[in-house]
Amino acid sequence: MSALLAPSSTPDTAARFDHLDWLESEAIFILREVAAQCAAPALLFSGGKDSCVLLRLAEKAFRPQRFGFPLLHIDTGHNFDEVIEFRDRRAAELGERLVVRSVDDSIRRGTVRLRGELDSRNAAQSVTLLEAIAEMKFDALIGGARRDEEKARAKERVFSFRDSFGQWEPKQQRPECWDLYNAHLHPGEHLRVFPISNWTELDVWQYIERERLALPSLYFSHRREVVRRDGLLVPVTPLTPPKAGEAVETASVRFRTVGDITCTCPVESDAATLEQIIVETAGADVTERGATRMDDQTSDASMERRKREGYF
Repeated sequence: MSALLAPSSTPDTAARFDHLDWLESEAIFILREVAAQCAAPALLFSGGKDSCVLLRLAEKAFRPQRFGFPLLHIDTGHNFDEVIEFRDRRAAELGERLVVRSVDDSIRRGTVRLRGELDSRNAAQSVTLLEAIAEMKFDALIGGARRDEEKARAKERVFSFRDSFGQWEPKQQRPECWDLYNAHLHPGEHLRVFPISNWTELDVWQYIERERLALPSLYFSHRREVVRRDGLLVPVTPLTPPKAGEAVETASVRFRTVGDITCTCPVESDAATLEQIIVETAGADVTERGATRMDDQTSDASMERRKREGYF
């Protein structure tokens, strides 16, 4: 892990530099490398917890100046209202430009076709994202993916190259020895950059607590109608109605990750504070995606396949 931003003087100083400080230092270094090497980056901001951490890191990297790049959200049209409201409010508080491109627009253009209105739009975001890249000529997208989320993400480099079709090929990625990042691009290529690759879910929550970051209310325990389906708790909404024979119950739940309503599930939890969430996360034996994403449960919808096709 890079020590470029660490205090350079005494052992006492280094001893006071805890693991969150090292992770923060590395992420800030990466963000500044993107700003230095790339002509038209954007920071992916959905209102989720990882992108909230990215925003704080960008503040520390670039304030008092503006970021120098916009915030970008690819809206599936099936997001939780609480998260969209939080996204807009947080961008306004920071005074940063928020660019939103919607899967609904891609559907109207005919570039995305779904079998039904209630189908998950999670994978369809790839098309809308690539359209946004072409429209605005982005050469780097800064995202909040972490290597502990899913096995395909563990293959991801910090500077992850996409070809002219937006595709990811693990064997074609560049080495990143000694924290040296090469952002050179051929025409049509772009980067996905992941400054918190080396963070875990627990690190994220500890950083949120330390920095006192605001989050959408869905991350905290609340009462909600759900049905039990294939080992998951499925929220009862107009987009995810119960199937025939399923019993609707009201449970105390929270979301470990937020996304498309049609594929994002809560977990049973009474954790209503950051301290309680940290304790609960420390004892979790299933990754957040493994516990909460319906579209990650089958090999047909595997993360690696979607990433090769241009997914985040």
